[in-house]
Amino acid sequence: MNAHAFILSAPQLFWARFLRSRPRILLELPEQTEDDKALQTSEHRSVRSAWGPAAEPQADAQYASNWFAVYTTSRHEKRVAQHLGQRQIEYYLPLYRSQRKWSDGSRVTLDLPLFPGYIFVHINRAERVRVLCVPGALAVVGGNGREPVPLPDSAIEALRTGLQLHPVEPHPLLTVGQRARIRSGAFAGMVGVVMRNKNCCRVVLTLEHIMQSVAVELDAEDLEPLDSGDSSSAARSVQ
Repeated sequence: MNAHAFILSAPQLFWARFLRSRPRILLELPEQTEDDKALQTSEHRSVRSAWGPAAEPQADAQYASNWFAVYTTSRHEKRVAQHLGQRQIEYYLPLYRSQRKWSDGSRVTLDLPLFPGYIFVHINRAERVRVLCVPGALAVVGGNGREPVPLPDSAIEALRTGLQLHPVEPHPLLTVGQRARIRSGAFAGMVGVVMRNKNCCRVVLTLEHIMQSVAVELDAEDLEPLDSGDSSSAARSVQ
């Protein structure tokens, strides 16, 4: 072995010994424990839930179609329905048949809205603006939070089926505790308070002069609900 060859191999021998003597901190990674693996899996799932398929149901709910009630201008329900049809927006306007008599004595059968001032539309939440752009459409009926509340599909289907099988007509809403006037019979004109509204209505009538009350059971068709203004004047007339 000549001297020149020995000089060239000395640096190589030095670095080889140096590397063998250094601790291999940078070259070795600690083994993962079970807790580390569980944490890594949880972080991976959280990323997928934020950006992956788990975020899709919220987007699908935004564009899912449901039935909503729309409040319309009075006596413009059919005109609103016409505009909705022109805009290819699915709607449902339940109608009932009513016999009317004109001043000349002639009779005519009319198809009138079952729920005056309302029409139903089948839309998703993103299409509310299109509906409210229709002339005569005032608002999409909402709940306490003012967000539109969808109607069950079963309710609309029941209306569609029931109107074909049974005669249906509007009726004033009677609630327990509400004042109502009796429209026909021996108690016609008297005002009382509705106490029960199941198979028949129980109305409590009060004789103000002697401060005594009686309960009468009547059909709902014989009662006319009163608002706060009418009830006070009607009560005074009975006294």
